[in-house]
Amino acid sequence: MTILTGTSQTFGVSSGGGIREDLEDVIWDLFPEDTWCVSNFDKVDATSTTHEWLHQELLAAATNIGIEGDDATFTSLTPPSRLGNYTQILSKTFLVSDTLEAVKKAGRGSEVARGAMVKMRELKRDLEYAISRNTLASAGGSGTGRTMAGIEQWIAGYLNNAAVGVTTTASTAVVPTAGTSATTPAVVSGVPTVALTDPTAAAVLSVQFLNYALQGAWSNGGDPSVILTTASQKALIDGFTSVATRFVNVDAAEQSPIIGAANVYVSDFGRHTVILHRYMRNGTVLCLDPNYWAIAFLRRPMARELARTGDGTKYQIITEATLVARNWQASAKITGCS
Repeated sequence: MTILTGTSQTFGVSSGGGIREDLEDVIWDLFPEDTWCVSNFDKVDATSTTHEWLHQELLAAATNIGIEGDDATFTSLTPPSRLGNYTQILSKTFLVSDTLEAVKKAGRGSEVARGAMVKMRELKRDLEYAISRNTLASAGGSGTGRTMAGIEQWIAGYLNNAAVGVTTTASTAVVPTAGTSATTPAVVSGVPTVALTDPTAAAVLSVQFLNYALQGAWSNGGDPSVILTTASQKALIDGFTSVATRFVNVDAAEQSPIIGAANVYVSDFGRHTVILHRYMRNGTVLCLDPNYWAIAFLRRPMARELARTGDGTKYQIITEATLVARNWQASAKITGCS
């Protein structure tokens, strides 16, 4: 079909010629902020850049038989260990010109308010990242920042080594690979000062390896009710035979959903909720007793306007916090998963 000469078209006019823009008045944000640790661990207050707590271990259970009429004998009480972690400063900043704040915008009334919301969400994710990984504690210095030791750096010592299934030393991790090992030196006092080592080879996660880790935490008195895992490892757990059967009530008028995820894993050591985690290292699975973890805040998350030096608003979102490993022996981990 021929277009008649002189026909006006949008191609030749554009928005500069008077066509109004068609812009939705909403911002479709993608906020993957599944921050399980930050959201679920206890929150306590810190009063110094080094936050400390006491850790008590009991003597192993043994035969205990008294003699009738015998006089009492006494043994010294085992003193608690004094552990600690450094507070880490996490900060996000942004700058909005006064003109941008004044003009009419799509999807938000205030650019400063939107910026504060976005940066607070990012800060929360950064805190989760620091908590859930293998960061080593550092006291920092005049030109370097302090860092907190993450969960991986704290958890050490298992009842069994998954590669061979025998009792091992307190620094040997559950490693699903024969002929290799990984170490996480146990912290008996102070802060973690020796970095963990990863295994030299990796293997596929299995029911056996997961049960060894759960057994290690349970044998120490813990209740590892939560399993944190990355997407690739959770896909393997979904196929384990010990996954609990899931039932969903569906209204007769609704279409039935298809469920392909393991939300509960049942072992000899209890029921464990499987949580998909975005920020952990891919080769690690964490089996946690949440009662023995907390976050200590020296400065709670806050949004504040910084000193004005030009025609704009400067904002900072900041917090200072550290991870509290009240008793790491109540939890366990598997490292070296492919």
